[in-house]
Amino acid sequence: MGTTTPPRTLAEALRARGDESLAGLLRARPDLLNPVPNDITQLATRAGTRASVVRALEHLDRFALQTAEALAVAPDPAPYDTLLSLLAGDGLDDGEQRDDVGAAITAALPGALATLREQALVWGEDDRLRLVRTARELLAPSPQHPSPTGLGPTVAEATAGMSPGRLQEILAATGLPATHDPVSAVAALSALFTDRTRMAELLDTAPVEALSVLDRLVWGPPYGEVTPNPTPPVKWLRDRGLLLPVSTRTVVLPREAALHLRAGRAHRVPEPVPPVVAAAAERDPQAVDRAAAGQAFTALSTIEELLKLWDGGGPTILRAGGLSVRELKRAATALDVTEPVAAFWIELAYGAGLLASDGETDERYAPTPASDEWLDLSAEDRWTHLATAWLAATRTPGLVGGQDAKGRALSALGPELDRSAAPDVRRRVLALFAELPPGTAPEAETLLRRLRWERPLRGSAPAAEGSDLRSRLALWTLNEAELLGITGRGALAAHTRALLADGEDTAAALLSPLLPDPLDHVLLQADLTAVAPGPLERPLADTLSVLADVESKGGATVYRFTPGSVRRALDAGQAASDLHAFLAAHSRTPVPQPLSYLIDDVARRHGHLRIGAASAYVRCDDEAVLNEILADRRSTGLRLRRLAPTVLAAQADPGSLLEALRDMGYAPAAESAEGDVLITRAGARRTPPRTPPAPVPEGPPPPDDTLLGAAVRAIRAGDTAATVARKEPPEGATGSTPSGTLPRTTPAETLATVQAAAMTGSTVWIGYVNADGAASQRVIAPVRVEGGFVTAYDHTADEVRTYPLHRITGVAELAEEGEG
Repeated sequence: MGTTTPPRTLAEALRARGDESLAGLLRARPDLLNPVPNDITQLATRAGTRASVVRALEHLDRFALQTAEALAVAPDPAPYDTLLSLLAGDGLDDGEQRDDVGAAITAALPGALATLREQALVWGEDDRLRLVRTARELLAPSPQHPSPTGLGPTVAEATAGMSPGRLQEILAATGLPATHDPVSAVAALSALFTDRTRMAELLDTAPVEALSVLDRLVWGPPYGEVTPNPTPPVKWLRDRGLLLPVSTRTVVLPREAALHLRAGRAHRVPEPVPPVVAAAAERDPQAVDRAAAGQAFTALSTIEELLKLWDGGGPTILRAGGLSVRELKRAATALDVTEPVAAFWIELAYGAGLLASDGETDERYAPTPASDEWLDLSAEDRWTHLATAWLAATRTPGLVGGQDAKGRALSALGPELDRSAAPDVRRRVLALFAELPPGTAPEAETLLRRLRWERPLRGSAPAAEGSDLRSRLALWTLNEAELLGITGRGALAAHTRALLADGEDTAAALLSPLLPDPLDHVLLQADLTAVAPGPLERPLADTLSVLADVESKGGATVYRFTPGSVRRALDAGQAASDLHAFLAAHSRTPVPQPLSYLIDDVARRHGHLRIGAASAYVRCDDEAVLNEILADRRSTGLRLRRLAPTVLAAQADPGSLLEALRDMGYAPAAESAEGDVLITRAGARRTPPRTPPAPVPEGPPPPDDTLLGAAVRAIRAGDTAATVARKEPPEGATGSTPSGTLPRTTPAETLATVQAAAMTGSTVWIGYVNADGAASQRVIAPVRVEGGFVTAYDHTADEVRTYPLHRITGVAELAEEGEG
């Protein structure tokens, strides 16, 4: 009376679970929620589909996957002790060498099995463990898809189709008595191979060369090629069934024999415990924070410089999307970094919403309006914005320069750089950093081994694991984290720990004291240079970048004043007096006389020549200057001719004429059709408002608790509606209700039944078709029936709802407790 019937199917096993367990399944495998299953049977069916099982297997850790692989080569069903033996071995030939591993496996196996059960990959009690059929098909050995265990088919599978006479010959060669049918012959041979004592006695008689052949096949692959006339050792093994034919030229080592040679182990190296992330170096945490803050400041400066570089309109966009190799090289040169690093900064600015396409006919990249808002933030807030965008981005700059599956080059800002696993890998790498003491830099190789243990490549060779995408993402994460100031000197910074654990505000508060305060002054020198001993306030930096050229960067930035840079400031609308006042106000040293002379000299000549559109013309009140231009050989290409004593016409456009005369040493100014000087202002090009690129998710998003609770209630209610006992319709009633179909009754019967249920307060089972035509089964308790509608408490939705009677396909009374 008190015993519980073991589940016979996965659906029965899921039905016996509690709500928390079902919610755990849906949380671990969110693809099962889209859409919400109607009942437990549909949930079990969906959990056994190939796509869903493959996704679940890909999210298992190494030991949970090894447990599933062991179950795939075990009898179906398999008791717990058999599974444990396949993972730990019988230990008969290992002495005490594997005691520690065996103890670790014994301790870890219940957790791995619980994970597989929670994800509905394994079901059944411990004495009858069953792997989901689809998972068994994926993990079991076959010639087309070798098992990660390296095991081959069983004796029964390998001898299928073998002649009875050949089976009897094998039995005779092994010293077994003859049998009357092939089934008992296969059973006798399997029993021999699984008997440790008799199998050892058989192998004691084997030639040494035959044992060498077995050694080559024992850990896989179990298949080997033979000639029509095999060597004596191979013939000895084949005669005794230790090598069974797959084809005329291929033999296989049967699974039972391989397990004997392996001491019962399914895997050569079981890994029940995750690898430890070793420390490469231990450094002063404060030195780590200072180094990370310094790099964070460099990151901000680099992004600002990139925005300034593309301020007036950046490079054009390739037809296929992205940035050309030439433009990437140009940006790398301007930022003074390598091309891969330039690709990282460009992608980071794009991912943070600071750069985008302008959408014009000649489509170009340009800063977005959000970039101006970002520049107005404090330095620490700007950094947290970049770091948060980097953590969530699926775009992968490390792929730039590589090729896609069709052999096409992958370009920066191109459409093929999204990798949905990137955010998960970044956060997991930083989480492993955070598990180490502050100031500890992890060893990269041990960190990669840990990541591969947590998410192994199913069926991959260990030698190929270092080149898989997740490993490359992890290595790129280490490099990018150092560039961005996430880490310093290889260790996680305190502000990054705060960002991961407490959010942006706490991280900004920790980073702020470590960043240098912006300065409001420079040091002018007599060699026409200005030294900025630290970061400058933004208005000062913007004006100085127009008035002078950056000569060198580092702890201090050196600016050089040239005639061209001064002319650039005058072109932007500044007067000589404005420039003198600006330098006097922001220099801690007196303005050198050579610099004052330079500004006055360029200003005196600036605008003396005027360039307008004819195609283009040159106007000057001084005829001697025009004569000098005409006599200069460098003006030949402009094809100038005199229209009047003070006007020259050119065959070049105004822009080209301006540049040519400036190269000749003049300081012309452009003018409008009305004769007014045109002022060139930088920073005028912005894209329309753009949102940052949305990350490409890796499968469905994880459901929240509210959705999980509603889904579990809906599944339970739907299952109740599908499995509840119903009264048989009275004799002569319209139609019957086969199991698993919607009830069918006439409108009159439907109305009478729900009215009776409303009067008695009973619960009924209905079939309902909504406005979209989707059919469902529901269990309702009618409260009121009027005006063609029934108002009832819907057990499926766990709320009171109103249903049009004409959408109810039929109704059936539920059986009383004890009926049916």
